[in-house]
Amino acid sequence: MAFRDFETPQMSRRSLLRSGAWLGAGAALGGLPLRAAFAHDNAKWASVAKLIDGYVTPGKLANVVTALGWGQMEPDMVAAGNLAIGQAAPAGLDSLYRIYSMTKPVTGMAAMMLIEDGKLGLDQPIAEVLPKFADMKVQKTYDGSLTDLEPAMRPITLRHLLTHTAGIGYGIMQKGPIKTAYEDAGLIAGQVSKLPLAAAFGRGKAVGSLEKFADGLAAMPLVVQPGTRWLYSMSLDLLGRVIEVAAGQPFDAFLKQRLFDPAGMSSTFFQVPASELGRLTTNYGIMNGTLLPIDPANQSIYGDVPPFPMGGAGLVSSARDYDRFLRMLLGYGKIDGKRVMSELAVRVGTSNLLPEGIETKGTFTAGSGFGAGGRVGLGATEGTYGWGGAAGTVGFVDMKRGLRATMMTQYMPSDTYPLTAEFTKAVLADLAAMAGTKAPA
Repeated sequence: MAFRDFETPQMSRRSLLRSGAWLGAGAALGGLPLRAAFAHDNAKWASVAKLIDGYVTPGKLANVVTALGWGQMEPDMVAAGNLAIGQAAPAGLDSLYRIYSMTKPVTGMAAMMLIEDGKLGLDQPIAEVLPKFADMKVQKTYDGSLTDLEPAMRPITLRHLLTHTAGIGYGIMQKGPIKTAYEDAGLIAGQVSKLPLAAAFGRGKAVGSLEKFADGLAAMPLVVQPGTRWLYSMSLDLLGRVIEVAAGQPFDAFLKQRLFDPAGMSSTFFQVPASELGRLTTNYGIMNGTLLPIDPANQSIYGDVPPFPMGGAGLVSSARDYDRFLRMLLGYGKIDGKRVMSELAVRVGTSNLLPEGIETKGTFTAGSGFGAGGRVGLGATEGTYGWGGAAGTVGFVDMKRGLRATMMTQYMPSDTYPLTAEFTKAVLADLAAMAGTKAPA
């Protein structure tokens, strides 16, 4: 059985392609009678609107768009600002945003589909799909020598890739010779801009295919032993190659056929078509408090064919589309009466899949578990699942209470503002108001 092992599962570089701050306030969700709040069809998200206005009106951000909803109801939109500073077109649910690491849950759920198909196993060694990963070596010293190595104690599994426990590094996280080796080999799992102004955000030229990316990564040492540590990594990008080999079709084609088209996600792309560039927002770098356009829509790197479909950080999407992804998850694989993936696959993918003994203490997922490419709540936050992106975006579901929330904006580095944490608190305050209770602190 494909899920047999689930029954016994035991300019800040570090913020460039991730954001998990939304769950910081998430424990408070457990104290709200959310189901009572959901009876209010005409709910006004006053706290969210105030938060957004506080960023857009003074010019801290060009725009913020949020999609908020529950169950299978259509989302409410709270938004402000235009596609770019000085541009008249307003940003809305169908505007396009670079979602960066919010791609990871999408890739994770794609892998869950192949597990439900019986083409992959949760604890299957990936060397059975990609033989070059059969005899991996590991650095004896983290971020140390590339020649002082030892054999991997265990094979890398699909579970490891899904949960950032494979021992693979990340160019945005590592230092020293391994970082340089990644860049020299073109193992670049993300793109920002093709403008010289954005050189500070660039990390070299990426290899030209997922196959070359995977082969190059197999030739590199791991930075820690597989299954021993949660370490933010390029594992979801490598998972894209596992998916396409197992599926027998290109990774991006698989996503479109099995996920985007069935879920009605018509505005999610690795390359934005020329016909849709008019909906693309501008991405800004914040330097000394000033917004500088680092990826204008009419010159965007996302209008070009990407080096390869990057399963960890490559997608552009809209608030409406990502809300449909979350809505499909809340429907346990169904949306608009159509089944996209099995209920079991969703339940497994949104649960804590960390290998036995792995803790997140000391990481930016401290106190949480990790599922198929996304952070999952434990204890009071049980049922929450989601992740954020490098340009200030975030999306999450609360499976237990039926809540889904997406926020789109575009600025880098994402930790310049505490917006994702503030967004969660604003959502909580509005839910409390709808339910007639006091908002959690």
